[in-house]
Amino acid sequence: MNIAALILWVITAGGGFVLLAKWLAGGGAKAGTTSRLPAPVVFAHFLVAAVGLVLWIVYLVSDVDALAWVSLVLLVLLALTGFGMVARWLPSLSNDAVDPPEKSFPIAVVGAHGLFAVATLVTVLLTAIGIGS
Repeated sequence: MNIAALILWVITAGGGFVLLAKWLAGGGAKAGTTSRLPAPVVFAHFLVAAVGLVLWIVYLVSDVDALAWVSLVLLVLLALTGFGMVARWLPSLSNDAVDPPEKSFPIAVVGAHGLFAVATLVTVLLTAIGIGS
């Protein structure tokens, strides 16, 4: 289960990286942008995800249970910020005159990123509580 979580986390990170790259290419981090996604939240989400992934890899190598629990807590924080960003992103899909950078996000990538994130969280939880080890 712990390797499955790693694979899911890497796939999730890949989707997140695609979304981050699209957002940056569209000028999302520039001052005065029309983005509905605050740059500090986007970058914090990316940073926490990267730290969590590194901690998960360290957990796999060291088998220190506390690292699995810390990784799980980080995933819960990521899920909360992710849901918040989705809530702010959805209105950008309407046909207003404003054209925020995140309007170009591929819906399939956003959906897959969310689904893989949920699967990652569940597998990390199962590993942390000792199921599937």
